[in-house]
Amino acid sequence: MNLKIALLQLEPNKNDQLANHIKADAYCRKAAKLGADIALLPEMWNIGYTPYHHEVWDYSYDPRKPKYPELLEKWKHQSISTDSDNIKHFQYLAKELNMAIGITYLETYNNGNPRNTLSIIDRNGNIVMTYAKVHTCDFSLEYHCTSGDEFKVIELDTAKGNVKIGDMICYDREFPESARVLMLKGAEIILVPNACGLEINRMSQIRTRAYENMVGIAVCNYAGEDFGHSIAFDGMGFDNKGNSRDMKLVEADESEGIFMAEYDLDNLRDYRNRETWGNAFRKPETYRDIVSTEVKAPFIRELRR
Repeated sequence: MNLKIALLQLEPNKNDQLANHIKADAYCRKAAKLGADIALLPEMWNIGYTPYHHEVWDYSYDPRKPKYPELLEKWKHQSISTDSDNIKHFQYLAKELNMAIGITYLETYNNGNPRNTLSIIDRNGNIVMTYAKVHTCDFSLEYHCTSGDEFKVIELDTAKGNVKIGDMICYDREFPESARVLMLKGAEIILVPNACGLEINRMSQIRTRAYENMVGIAVCNYAGEDFGHSIAFDGMGFDNKGNSRDMKLVEADESEGIFMAEYDLDNLRDYRNRETWGNAFRKPETYRDIVSTEVKAPFIRELRR
């Protein structure tokens, strides 16, 4: 069972939603022709992760006191709902192409602060999961977003058979708990839309998440300078003779394109059945400090919510 995930590493047309919509449609069609079972877009694709003002990238930015509140409100109003025509279009497209689509967007939410969201549409056109980013970047633009409150895993029906899929979004992967919870919930492959530089440390981090949880991880980033390097690992650190192996399936450069990661799910499942990582030898009774909500120096930050 070889599952193909197409990482759509694209350059957005800033916050031109119609242009981004058309581009995503075109690349999903290209991915289907390449035999993809799942197509994944970068983070917050509908507005190309375009900020309301460049000030949000300044380290001195205090999101509690935005200098341009009218621009911030305009930014929030670019959000779309899960039942919008934009999302419905990709439901019809997924059914037409017989391919699952991971569509990302700034989602309208009922408290006025939007969410950073990924919806998984199966090959029958059904939204089978909507996940909102849990670890919002509260030191920056995403302070103005509502954080998600749950990591989710679903059994996705693909043309190759069913596979258990979990989701993280960008900053979520900075926390080992994210991937660990998804593994505990049964994820075999984790999809990760991204919108930041993927350099050696983050690359190593993603590899580690795959290795220690025995899960496949597929990360789709934006194209362009300081971005790119969409990457996928298969989660199998050793072969059946105990020899170390490189888990990397694909790594993009910085160019725009479709980068395909092919997962051998039969081998992955066999590996998960026999190896020592994952859940078998954990000692959760000793991990009480992990779920403590207390933050001590030197990690105290005023912006923490």
